[in-house]
Amino acid sequence: MALALGVDTGGTYTDAVLIRDEREVVASAKSLTTRADLAIGVGRAISAVLEAAQVKPDQIGLASLSTTLATNALVEGQGGRVALIYVGFRESDLDKHGLREALKGDPALVLAGGHNHAGGEAAPLDIAGLEAFLDSHSGISGYAVAAQFATRNPAHELEVARVISERTGIPVTCSHHLSAKLNGPKRAVTAVLNARLIGMIDRLIGRAQDQLSVQGITAPMMVVRGDGALMSAEQARERPIETILSGPAASIVGACWLTDSENALVSDIGGTTTDVALIRDGKPAIDPAGAQVGGFRTMVEAVAMRTHGLGGDSQVHVVTEGLGGGVFLGPRRVLPVSLIASEAPEVVHSALDAQLRATTVGEHDTRFARRVPGIPADGVGVRETTLLERLEDRVLPLSALLQTRMEHGALNRLVDRGIVQVSGVTPSDASHVLGRLEDWDGSAADKALELMARKRVGSGDRLAQTPEALARIIVDQLTEQTTITLLETAFAEETEGFGISAKELARHILTQRGLAKHRGLLALDAALNVDVVGLGASAPSYYPAVGERLHRNMILPEHAGVANAIGAVVGRLTLRRTGSVTSPAEGRYRVHLEEGPQDFSDSDAALNALEAALRGEAEGAVRDAGAENIRITVDRDIRTARIEAQEVFVEALITVEASGRPRVAVG
Repeated sequence: MALALGVDTGGTYTDAVLIRDEREVVASAKSLTTRADLAIGVGRAISAVLEAAQVKPDQIGLASLSTTLATNALVEGQGGRVALIYVGFRESDLDKHGLREALKGDPALVLAGGHNHAGGEAAPLDIAGLEAFLDSHSGISGYAVAAQFATRNPAHELEVARVISERTGIPVTCSHHLSAKLNGPKRAVTAVLNARLIGMIDRLIGRAQDQLSVQGITAPMMVVRGDGALMSAEQARERPIETILSGPAASIVGACWLTDSENALVSDIGGTTTDVALIRDGKPAIDPAGAQVGGFRTMVEAVAMRTHGLGGDSQVHVVTEGLGGGVFLGPRRVLPVSLIASEAPEVVHSALDAQLRATTVGEHDTRFARRVPGIPADGVGVRETTLLERLEDRVLPLSALLQTRMEHGALNRLVDRGIVQVSGVTPSDASHVLGRLEDWDGSAADKALELMARKRVGSGDRLAQTPEALARIIVDQLTEQTTITLLETAFAEETEGFGISAKELARHILTQRGLAKHRGLLALDAALNVDVVGLGASAPSYYPAVGERLHRNMILPEHAGVANAIGAVVGRLTLRRTGSVTSPAEGRYRVHLEEGPQDFSDSDAALNALEAALRGEAEGAVRDAGAENIRITVDRDIRTARIEAQEVFVEALITVEASGRPRVAVG
């Protein structure tokens, strides 16, 4: 029987797993994620799992990839330089739904054009203005196009995309291809994020396919979407935004497969993020408002997931306020000192030793930088270029790299673009000091925590007396922040009637006293009322304490460390297509199609025409993606109004879903 290969590229590790008959894990393996070229880590993980299982490449009938790359990029503010063409809107609309924040200073053109709610042209499209903008901007990796009421008539979005493609050859994202819903600014945010991710995801998928070919695996490749379903590699390249929460969604699918849990919270800790989701009635709960990640609410259907910048490689920040001080973790991921020391031991240990000999604590102690090979630096400024020239291809202490205060901002911009990585103390380093991890350079971790422990708090005392004491403080803080994250998710499901937000409730003094089993004149008890499934390679190290804090069973299933890779191959290929029918005038029913509006005199005829178009598109796309035994479901949401004792048609939304298991190639 052919085997299915699942691969997950996380922030720190790339996992691979082989599954037989969707029932049995044959073998699993891990390799360090290689950000310079993710395919190197993918290839190593695949080689390791094939060797562990002693199987030949031609026995692989299906390969599927899940990735946290898009999620991490949005959480950390990374990605390519984009431009937004905003058609038919006002300049002030750029301030809605976080659109200006999503642009991050990248250029935007507010262009005349667009349509009205009925699909009629509101103003002619300003082609000359578009061409002038294209001629005056360079260094763009992807264009986003959002036009007013494009879901009712996409003609202007399609024309803008045609002009951009012909004049630049740069990838273009049309907002109506990502969502059939109204709300132009929100669609624009989704399109901007998609455009920002295109180059990054395209490189990952292309290189992953190269690795499969090099290994002799000819099976078709799938990619996990944010709702846990599968899509073809080609579809993922066109719509990389749909892969946000891909890795976390795969982990939820994997958790369902591993535990058969009907109702539980799933907490998946990676290197960069902790992702928390709810399993309800044996299925991942879907977020009806669209995926939210990195502070942006998108129009992408995805698992209802709370993604927090908290992971094994989260930066540890020292809190000096208060007599006792403390630490706080995240949200930015940094390279663990133990990891960068294993790659450049002489440079790192020499600098750490010098820092330990110093009589004062330095601003840049434990901090190093390295350039990520293969990441283009198009469009960076003069200061950024100076830093890159100084850094070259070496690992440098920040004290040697940064020569002026103004260069701090330039370094942050390079980190945001993913061009440079910096190191710092992380929970992974703390785990090395405590003997829970032995993967990298434990001696460097010990030196780094000694340097951090020397920092003074409000009382004038050291933050911690020993590296071991600081390591325990860091791990305890990870437990506390994970507990708060789980409580926020639980409260968010039932905040109705409480009157305050889930965030406030999770941190409320009564909640905290209840978890501590306060006993005085009052007896206060609080506990989570569903089990928690802990996933991630480091879950066994950190999560038992979380279960104790929440007074609830913590399930740590076998293969929890590769749940994402498992979820990548046990899902279904699924595609949804949604369209609308409106009534611009009495007795006229308008179907809004890709090729433009089409009018009917009968509502049933209009609904049937739209359903047929959506059915053909969804079924054809899922079949082209490699599905078999396709199942079609149709949902009709018909909205009417009662006027003068009569039901009057207002609008209808039809959603067609086509799904099937991927065809498995037999060698």
